[in-house]
Amino acid sequence: MNVMTRPEPITPATPTRAFIDAPTLAPQALPKPNMITVEEAKAMDVARMTDLFKAHMNPGQLHFMKLLGFHKIKVERAEGMHYIDQNGRKILDFFGGFGSLAFGHNHPRLLEARKRFQEEKRHEIAIAFMSQYQAAFTHNLAACSPGDLDMVFLGSSGSEAMEAAVKVAERAAGPRKPKVVYAENSFHGKTKGVLSITDGSLYRGEFRLVENTVRVPFGDIDAIEHAFRSDPAIGTIVLETVQGGGGIITAPTEFWRKLRALCDKYGVLWVADEVQCGYGRTGRFYAFEHHGVVPDVTALAKSLGGGKTAMGAMIARREVFTKAYGTPKTAMIHAPATFGGMGEACVTSIEALNVLYDEGLIDNAASTGAYLLERLQTLQAKYPKIIKEVRGQGLMVGLEFQDFSQTLPMVLRPMVAMLDDKLKGSLSGFVGALLLRDYDVLVAFTEYNRNVIRLEPPLICTAEHVDTFIATLDDLLGRGIVAIVKDFVKSQMG
Repeated sequence: MNVMTRPEPITPATPTRAFIDAPTLAPQALPKPNMITVEEAKAMDVARMTDLFKAHMNPGQLHFMKLLGFHKIKVERAEGMHYIDQNGRKILDFFGGFGSLAFGHNHPRLLEARKRFQEEKRHEIAIAFMSQYQAAFTHNLAACSPGDLDMVFLGSSGSEAMEAAVKVAERAAGPRKPKVVYAENSFHGKTKGVLSITDGSLYRGEFRLVENTVRVPFGDIDAIEHAFRSDPAIGTIVLETVQGGGGIITAPTEFWRKLRALCDKYGVLWVADEVQCGYGRTGRFYAFEHHGVVPDVTALAKSLGGGKTAMGAMIARREVFTKAYGTPKTAMIHAPATFGGMGEACVTSIEALNVLYDEGLIDNAASTGAYLLERLQTLQAKYPKIIKEVRGQGLMVGLEFQDFSQTLPMVLRPMVAMLDDKLKGSLSGFVGALLLRDYDVLVAFTEYNRNVIRLEPPLICTAEHVDTFIATLDDLLGRGIVAIVKDFVKSQMG
């Protein structure tokens, strides 16, 4: 017979949590917490913003904002291509929210569509009923999509759209082909599913991720074919058509056409991540359209909500979607979330798609983007010791600087070269900080190649905006590396 004994109490390693008094059953007025009103938030100064950021958001991130001088800016309003700060200073936006601002800031047609929706008190949450706004928006997305990409799932972010894309592909591929191929230097999101196919140790952060993945070099068709041939359990491949976080990296048309043929040959579903490079940014609605191929599943987000609302979408071929969720028994496996396709979000996105074509913004991305690349290549020829490469398509452009040692006189290069890895990103950071401080221009950076400045201005960008940007960059680089470093150091001491 087993004799049960009372275990010794466990002494907690940390102090026990405090308890609060349970509310009485009698009705009583609850005291209002000490909260900030909307008007008080609007009037908040930079010092108070900084205190609250440190107290409640991300104090570690503040370190990098201070390095770049971004912590001194309080944006009061934004319009078109510009932010306007607390001092009335107009900041030219060549960052574009990582591609989230195709229409610039506060496009009047989008504001008007949202205003009418609110004034008429139309419905937001339509989970129990069908929504005319969801129906119209999904129709429009299918109309903009080539081939038989016509089944749409709506969410609120790029990560959510990509989660839906990977799930529908895995379901359609079936239980015998559960493995997913992804590329080096990829970025597909920060939720745990797509984090498993995001190739960055910083973001992976030692989380326990899914293990049914295979990693290949981006753009290496031989490595992909070898993976497909050697492992019949591979059912899906997920690739950004243009790697944004990787430093604006593209692959040639030949690669994409061979990829399509290999996927068909080995029964692998191709998921094209167009969250950042899609929606007209490269001069076509989808970046893969440049190559004359169509994936099995794709995803959009960023500018899909017009810069006014959070919207993401997965678009799949009907055959793929039906295999995954095509019966009453399977239809609810990945049904829309509570905030997927809210009324005002859909209305905003419907209007945004119409604006995209009515104002010729995709064509403008192609022509103005070509002009931006041409002007940057002229600068590269002028400053070859500073600018290593200019690349991209449309208004998705990467400006890569040389390693720090290569910008210095020959006598100093051998000593500094040993520090190049530690100094990666320093020059792009110096340039980005000084562009903002001295020229009122905002640019972005990339996750994996820190020597790259990422340029994703709104699709309303004109040749005049490009000329302004090029003139400021030319003036800054003309100071020379030593002066740039000194000026940056001074900015940190001020």
